[in-house]
Amino acid sequence: MSSSEYERIYLNQSRLPGKMRIADSGLGWKAQVSPGSTVKTQPFLLPSEELQSSHWSRGSRGYELRIDTKNRGVVSLDGFDQQDLNGLKKQLKDNFNIQLDVREHSLRGWNWGKTQLTRNELIFNVNNRPAFEVPYAQISNTNLSGKNEVSVEFDLIHKDDLIEKAGDQLVEVKFFVPGNAENDDDDGDKKMDDENNDKEGDGVKEVSVKSNAQVFYDQLKEKASIGQTAGEAMVSFGEILFLTPRGRYDIDMYESFLRLRGKTYDYKIQYQQVQRIFSLPKADGLHHLMILQVDPPLRQGQTKYSFLTLQFDSQEEISVDLNIDDDDFEEKYKGRLNKRYASYTYLVLANIFKGVTERRVIMPGTFQSKDQLAAISCSLRANEGHLYPLEKCMLFVTKPTLLIPYSEITTINFSRMGSGSSASRTFDMEVNLRSGGGSQKFGNIDRTEQGPLEEFLKSKHLKVRNDEKIAQEMLANALASDGDDDVDMGSADEDDSPDEDFKDDASDSDVAEEFDSDASASDDEASGDEQPQKKKAKKN
Repeated sequence: MSSSEYERIYLNQSRLPGKMRIADSGLGWKAQVSPGSTVKTQPFLLPSEELQSSHWSRGSRGYELRIDTKNRGVVSLDGFDQQDLNGLKKQLKDNFNIQLDVREHSLRGWNWGKTQLTRNELIFNVNNRPAFEVPYAQISNTNLSGKNEVSVEFDLIHKDDLIEKAGDQLVEVKFFVPGNAENDDDDGDKKMDDENNDKEGDGVKEVSVKSNAQVFYDQLKEKASIGQTAGEAMVSFGEILFLTPRGRYDIDMYESFLRLRGKTYDYKIQYQQVQRIFSLPKADGLHHLMILQVDPPLRQGQTKYSFLTLQFDSQEEISVDLNIDDDDFEEKYKGRLNKRYASYTYLVLANIFKGVTERRVIMPGTFQSKDQLAAISCSLRANEGHLYPLEKCMLFVTKPTLLIPYSEITTINFSRMGSGSSASRTFDMEVNLRSGGGSQKFGNIDRTEQGPLEEFLKSKHLKVRNDEKIAQEMLANALASDGDDDVDMGSADEDDSPDEDFKDDASDSDVAEEFDSDASASDDEASGDEQPQKKKAKKN
């Protein structure tokens, strides 16, 4: 059998081109790396027994070869020239005995058409021609976002990816599916019962009606392995309470991902999406929180959830056995997981998540509040919650959940806001962030928490500024300076001496006359003595 090679071919929308080779044993592709580059690439190999059918059509970089496989989904190879068609036809026919069909895409630009669910991909047809295709392997979640609307979210993380994607990627697409569909039942007994009911009853036959959107959603969920048919779960937990997103979900954990199944929404989360795991006691002493930070975040319409908050009863216990073969356990999970767990529910889930994600579980550190708790009560904007000062970050729960690493903090300011008795019992803490990250203000913190909190933050080598203490020191300095000014004024009064050359007898007599009772008596006596003398003088 002959073999051939093609240069500058892109595999599954890869960023770097590569070299593709076709031989009788199968198909291979390897990225072309520039000289001197340290990037390591692994070849992509597709055995001949996996090839099922092939299609030729226009692509984003020229012409595209799409291959449907038996167990590995759809393989897209883009970058061919038009003259490569005849050579590819011959190679595929000679080596694998498959036909290369030419497919013409619709170029009308319409956004309405018909969906077709094939073996490996969803095809959207416009005027009996495909407008676009979506491989099932790229679908992470699908939900009924409305009565007649189905949202399809795409997986941005693939554990088996050997290539680096190029440019921006599509995150979500929504299909509007109007109308209703009647549930047909082909069971003969069911039909006989219905006929008997029609004869005996009033002739009215009840027919269950389901929306076309619900039918499309159920079929797509089954095809994309988002439902319950995606293999056998390693372990399952039922009716776990989630605070964000709100509701109760069943958790099914598989080898490389977990599935959340709720009444309205289903989610598929790759373990690679889990960035951090927190296990924290709640301040009420009755519950325990486990928080998962995921990236990319979960989506419900326009709402994104970067943190999944699970709540457990602190005294609830559970025992589970992992559904893993002994050989697989010895090869993949020995030292990371146990075959059986029997403990508190939050401890069991934390240990299992730690084993499958290979992430460290973050627990409370050395900080203790005045009540010997790991968190302090406060508010973030208009939302009340609890702040956990941990060893490398501070975490506010539950809504909104906010994570602030200490490495992103420039300064922390303590201040007392407002007036009256309430201001003397609480204080505010403003956290300023680096690189234009703004600030976050936590308010209504009990004043008795200020000392332990300030001491803990300073132990983490953070710059803490206490505005109230600075104001008190400024006031004390101002009062001290005012006291010094009063002493100086008193000494100046003592130095002032009256003008000895100035004598005002009239003013002294006026004062004495007005305020001294003896002064009036002396004046009367003096006037009595003077009057007789005046009369005697007239007689003479």
